[in-house]
Amino acid sequence: MDLSSLKPKKGSRHAKKRVGRGPGSGHGKTAGRGEKGQKSRSGFSRMLGFEGGQMPLHRRIPKRGFTNIFKEEFHILNLSDLERFDSGSTVDEAALRAVGLVKGPQRKIKILGNGDLGKKLTVHANKFSKTARTKIEAAGGTCQEIQ
Repeated sequence: MDLSSLKPKKGSRHAKKRVGRGPGSGHGKTAGRGEKGQKSRSGFSRMLGFEGGQMPLHRRIPKRGFTNIFKEEFHILNLSDLERFDSGSTVDEAALRAVGLVKGPQRKIKILGNGDLGKKLTVHANKFSKTARTKIEAAGGTCQEIQ
């Protein structure tokens, strides 16, 4: 047996359907595209949301609100998430990414006070809630805000 004798399994390959090649093929004349009209032409691609000339849904429905371009987005973490770090360690964005708590695009980090912290940690983040700050400092750690 060698590479020249390899063939695909019987029935796994079939000939391409040749449309528009005469009436004997069963796919002649209109080549399976039906009658005349825009959809029978080559290169046709209907506009997204097109409803045949009727006012499309995305234009019928009223618009509300706006997008605030100055909105700050944060990675939100709770104190219970920080329990996995060893006592005395420094928690910053690099450490959080290494553990898998922070994923995706680079954003600011905010620590919230949900859960308890029983370890002395030095936490570097952009924002802290009041309860998170008091719980970290009560455990002997420090909170350092970064910009």
